[in-house]
Amino acid sequence: MADTTTPAPAQRRKFLDGAWIASMAVLVVLAVLDIAQLWPTITFAANALLHTAPFIAFAVCAVAYLKATGAENLLAKAFEGNPARMIVMAALLGGLSPFCSCEVIPFIAALLAVGAPLGAVMAFWLASPLMDPAMFAITTGAISFEFALAKTIAAVALGMFGGFGTLMLSGTPVFTNPLREKPSVGGCCGVKQPFSAQPIWRFWTERNRLDIFRSTALDNAVFLLKWLTLAYVIEAVMVHYMPADLIASVLGDGGIGTVILGALVGMPAYLNGYAAAPLVAELMDQGMAAGAAMSFMLAGGVSCIPAAIAVWALVKPRVFVAYLSFALAGSVIAGMAWQILS
Repeated sequence: MADTTTPAPAQRRKFLDGAWIASMAVLVVLAVLDIAQLWPTITFAANALLHTAPFIAFAVCAVAYLKATGAENLLAKAFEGNPARMIVMAALLGGLSPFCSCEVIPFIAALLAVGAPLGAVMAFWLASPLMDPAMFAITTGAISFEFALAKTIAAVALGMFGGFGTLMLSGTPVFTNPLREKPSVGGCCGVKQPFSAQPIWRFWTERNRLDIFRSTALDNAVFLLKWLTLAYVIEAVMVHYMPADLIASVLGDGGIGTVILGALVGMPAYLNGYAAAPLVAELMDQGMAAGAAMSFMLAGGVSCIPAAIAVWALVKPRVFVAYLSFALAGSVIAGMAWQILS
């Protein structure tokens, strides 16, 4: 999630990034066009943040602990053994670990350079932006525990779907020479080379790990706060201005067409799972079908800008298109499965 190596001036600039600016822009537009709705929007967002605060606190502490202990080193174990085992392990760690796709770009680049199976890497890429401990907590608070659990299972399944699909098609032109000539190892997190030591679970015994815990907690608190503020401000506007019957009529019947539409709308929305959860909760309250909600969140999570950049930075466009295609198809399948079960 967050970059613990970012210099202090860069961290200060995070307070003025696009999410904060977007929230302020919505409020300014409201002040100009409908001043009477400005204060209700602010109070709605503030109350929603207070309701979510326990989940935010848990998420921040959990991710900070995992970063401070060096638990990211366990990811290396996902890429050992036979290809099928690698795919399963990569999907599991991608869907359960707190490390986003862009955060492990240097590691993934090194693996691909020495010949790690693209199927295992694809499994990790697809699963990692869809769920982590912080996102699970936020999704539970915004929607429900059942939805968060289902999304976690779907994230792992989607990773395996793409991983085994890549393995089966590895001999086709799409996956021949998949790497760019000079793949970039930068990313939205600005992370240095990871995975160089064993985890230290009693991290508080080392001063530098305590510093990592504090900086990671602060970074992720700001990250969650900015995206949830934007989500709740937009949700307040939706509640007031968007008629519930419109949502119900377009995304409410629960058929295959509704689920496909949810994925097609979610993919270009570029919303990460933190911002999407409150918005999807409101859409569901207004009549959005459960399956469409699931496909929307899965497709949008895989195509959100940080996750997409992580893949685009390393592979050729045809592999990137395959990544998005697996995401779209897997999102629809998961959406239909959740619609049937819910």
